[in-house]
Amino acid sequence: MRILITSGPTRQYLDPVRFISNASSGIMGRELAQAALDAGHEVVVVSGPVKVNYPPAVRVIDVETTEQMLEACLVEFPLCDGLIGAAAPCDYRPIEIANHKIRKTGQPLSLVLVETDDIVATLGQQKRTDQWTVGFALETEDAHFRAVTKLQKKMCDIVAINSPQAIDSDENTISVVNSAGDVVLEISGTKCAVAKSLLGYITSHLIKRP
Repeated sequence: MRILITSGPTRQYLDPVRFISNASSGIMGRELAQAALDAGHEVVVVSGPVKVNYPPAVRVIDVETTEQMLEACLVEFPLCDGLIGAAAPCDYRPIEIANHKIRKTGQPLSLVLVETDDIVATLGQQKRTDQWTVGFALETEDAHFRAVTKLQKKMCDIVAINSPQAIDSDENTISVVNSAGDVVLEISGTKCAVAKSLLGYITSHLIKRP
């Protein structure tokens, strides 16, 4: 199997030096990549800016913006059997990017933001019947309801729910929701252990499904 994994944050620039981003570290993506390698799969990681080192056997495509991540995934996904969307791409971008550094004026600064294209949803719409997609949903409220909504909109096979406590941490707790909206797996522990358990479920229910 050839698995595509998205990992880390993206950046959306306001001017040449300032950007909108988040604190995603890429640790979960790294551990998923290692778990997939350990299971005998070929792995391609499309990663935003992170400090972690991915396993040497992984092919890494470095990107910065959500648009670049989507562009890279559109090239790679048709060549893969499945996707694990563990990245935390920016959901919004400024409608305009200043050509020069924005200077202080002593006055409030207003930003107009528009939504970026949803990477997992775009790939979900294009996936073949022999491909599978796994999404991640980081939620702060109504987690199960929002995860099921995302699963349906993004056409995922399963979604892993986690919380902000997972950001830049070596620990994680996830609940895996299937296409019927049922919680089929709950895992808590190091991200290494969580990744192995999630890969085990993917192997049993998506890769080896009838």
